[in-house]
Amino acid sequence: MTTIALLTIRETLRRRVVLVLAILTLLFALGVGWGFDRLASIARESTALDAQVKVLVAQFLVMVMFMFSFIVGMTAVFVTSPTISGEVESGVMLSILARPIRREAVLLGKWLGSAIVVIAFAILGGAVLLAVVAWTTGYVPPSTAFALAFLAGETIIGVTLAILLSTLVPPMAGGAVAVAGFGAVWIAGIAASIGQVLHNDSLVRVGTISQLLLPTDALWRGTVFHLEPAIVLAAGAGVAGNPFLSLTAPTPQFLAWCGVWIVVVLAGAMFVFRSREL
Repeated sequence: MTTIALLTIRETLRRRVVLVLAILTLLFALGVGWGFDRLASIARESTALDAQVKVLVAQFLVMVMFMFSFIVGMTAVFVTSPTISGEVESGVMLSILARPIRREAVLLGKWLGSAIVVIAFAILGGAVLLAVVAWTTGYVPPSTAFALAFLAGETIIGVTLAILLSTLVPPMAGGAVAVAGFGAVWIAGIAASIGQVLHNDSLVRVGTISQLLLPTDALWRGTVFHLEPAIVLAAGAGVAGNPFLSLTAPTPQFLAWCGVWIVVVLAGAMFVFRSREL
């Protein structure tokens, strides 16, 4: 498994995926730095209170991190989707499995290698963006480490879903299904937030079920929670229903469910791959 993971990482480097991600992160960070520098300049020239400026910066930071999480999610999908089905279609998998190696080890190695690449991108890229915002505005979120950890967790879920789809359908189809799933769960999460404001149990139930089926949105809300200043959390019901704000972080029980979800989906992927004709 470790050998396959290292080969997967090496293949990702050979395809210059890491180089493209580094350039993309740099360009994104430069744009974010310019925007937050302008925001800080406008705030200094205005009569706004420090607390108001902090809330404004935090809200823009959450929006920036949302865009970055979208990039990370797409990266997870399109890096992982070809790992099984692409190599089956090209015939590469036949040469790999001609050696005395189990299919389960190949799949887990592909999953681990892809996860390492995308998690490194998520953590390093996220840290760069947070450092740029801190340098230009002076705002440091209360729990940057937890925010990045939840972002990494969201990435692991994306890689795991993509590896399952890679055993079932061609790469393009798998990527499309994964992207649609991410979008549907995010919309369901917004519906649940609105349902809490309107006291509509049906909408809340839809959001809860969607988060159990695909936990990406709930983990994203964990990232948001740890990026917000205390003044936002103190507002309570006043900010409920805002898709870019979160009043609670995922519970330990939900995080445990995420672990179970990963194990179950990986087990399903191994079962499908083991019974698939090459």
